[in-house]
Amino acid sequence: MREEIEKAWDNRDLLKEAPIRQAVLEVIDHLDRGVFSIADQQEDGSWMVHEWLKKAVLLYFPILSNRTMHAGELEFFDKIPLKKNLEALGIRVVPPAVARFGSYIAPGAILMPSYVNIGARVGRGSMVDTWATVGSCAQIGADVHLSGGVGIGGVLEPLQAAPVIIEDGAFIGSRC
Repeated sequence: MREEIEKAWDNRDLLKEAPIRQAVLEVIDHLDRGVFSIADQQEDGSWMVHEWLKKAVLLYFPILSNRTMHAGELEFFDKIPLKKNLEALGIRVVPPAVARFGSYIAPGAILMPSYVNIGARVGRGSMVDTWATVGSCAQIGADVHLSGGVGIGGVLEPLQAAPVIIEDGAFIGSRC
């Protein structure tokens, strides 16, 4: 998939081709299921950022069209669907928390009324507290508490920006 993503990044006209579109869709599905991660910690403790995955996230937007979506009484008009099957995934989500498809939320995580953007990763046992946001491609470790109103920035543009990474066991105080 990486080869298709890199080709499409250099030539957006290729997004019209079914195999390229399928590669983008598969990458986003892999991010959503936790198969891929925008960044991985290396044995020496440093982090490896997979730029091609960030490119895939950006290429996802032009291949989708805005549409009306409903979550009960709530109505949205957007390109990216919301995560589904939360109970089966083992994720507690308190209304009106929102996690976009393409974000990975590990089992045992809790989303209070909050927002998790595409490409983000929230680890096992972590809590995204009330009105906290986890930006696109941000990486939140296991057993992290993002207190009320915390804003973890996203990094889709500029592309060379490294994702915000909060390692395991961190506590980020309110309004940080």
